[in-house]
Amino acid sequence: MTTSAAGQPLIPQPPATVTALRQALAQVAPAALPAFTRELDLAADESRQGSDLAPLRRFVAQWAVYVHIQRQPHLARELRRWEDVAATADAERARHAAAEIGRILDEAHAALSIPSR
Repeated sequence: MTTSAAGQPLIPQPPATVTALRQALAQVAPAALPAFTRELDLAADESRQGSDLAPLRRFVAQWAVYVHIQRQPHLARELRRWEDVAATADAERARHAAAEIGRILDEAHAALSIPSR
């Protein structure tokens, strides 16, 4: 991942399309590309089976939020830190970590004008 100057995002937020998100991931989080592809396949299958675009819309929203966070190294580090705390801490600290993770995700949803969960 390239570093940003003065805490600026590494890249602009891409449009919420599969192609643009895939290209952004290749730049800011290439290790996530296999998961992106697997989840895209699952969402496409669900959409076809149900004749409903909702699974694809959820997929795009989820990955737009992921890219929003990953393109900001300080925010990505903070999220990883809270995820580590949630996985290894006692119940009280894990609850606090979960709340912080929720806050980060809610802020990302709001920044992208995507309704939270």
